[in-house]
Amino acid sequence: MTESAALTEMLGLARETALTAGALAKQRRAEGVEIAASKSSPEDVVTQADRETERLIRRLLAEARPNDGFYGEESEGTTGTSGLTWVVDPIDGTVNYLYGIPLYAVSIAVVEGEPDPASWRTLAGAVYNPALDELYTAAAGQGAFLGARRLQVKTDVPLALALAGTGFGYQAPRRQWQADVVRDLIGEVRDIRRLGSAALDLCGVAAGRLDIYYERGLHPWDHAAGALVAREAGARVGGFGGDREGEDLLISADPGLYSRFEPVLAKIFARHAATAV
Repeated sequence: MTESAALTEMLGLARETALTAGALAKQRRAEGVEIAASKSSPEDVVTQADRETERLIRRLLAEARPNDGFYGEESEGTTGTSGLTWVVDPIDGTVNYLYGIPLYAVSIAVVEGEPDPASWRTLAGAVYNPALDELYTAAAGQGAFLGARRLQVKTDVPLALALAGTGFGYQAPRRQWQADVVRDLIGEVRDIRRLGSAALDLCGVAAGRLDIYYERGLHPWDHAAGALVAREAGARVGGFGGDREGEDLLISADPGLYSRFEPVLAKIFARHAATAV
């Protein structure tokens, strides 16, 4: 099988699995959401639907590709023998999901190499928002799509007219630090949005709904699929300098806007370095 055919096959599996899992998540949301546990803080919740949706995704992927690894938010990871790993967030935007805000998504990506954003190569991914029935897909070198519409990141946007998205952590000290950064940044851009789903924020950059997205403290499953969608739509995704995206920082924007935004954000981060969490 050629690489192109393999990518098409994996993308099809990611797409169909995301749609199936999204239907389950939407059904459970309609039935009523039950909190299963808290994780890093009382605000960091996991619902029964998160766990049930991840179990479904894991089963479907294992049935189709039993030799691949699995790395999900809600269950123990496994290493496969194929060199490929599926990186999964069953419901990205759990707090939105809990409150009935229609901005949550199933995020599924397949990566080559260790499941580490610093070294992996993302091959294919799907991000599905079942509340709005919007499916984002991408495969390496094959472009990014919202449904059948090919996506292209907005270009030639001045920093002062850029709409930026970001997110906040669950621990109060980190949220306070992030709010300090936002306070300093908001005068440099058009405005700032906090939508509550990293996967959808990255897809929003790809679709032109945001010009910039940045966040500190993301986990690999938060951005694996969304970062590929953004890249395949023409965005640059990374950190400061030549760093890859990761927990320390993720920035996504058109390459020209990225180059203008990065030094501004770096100065703001440096200003608040003493209190960084």
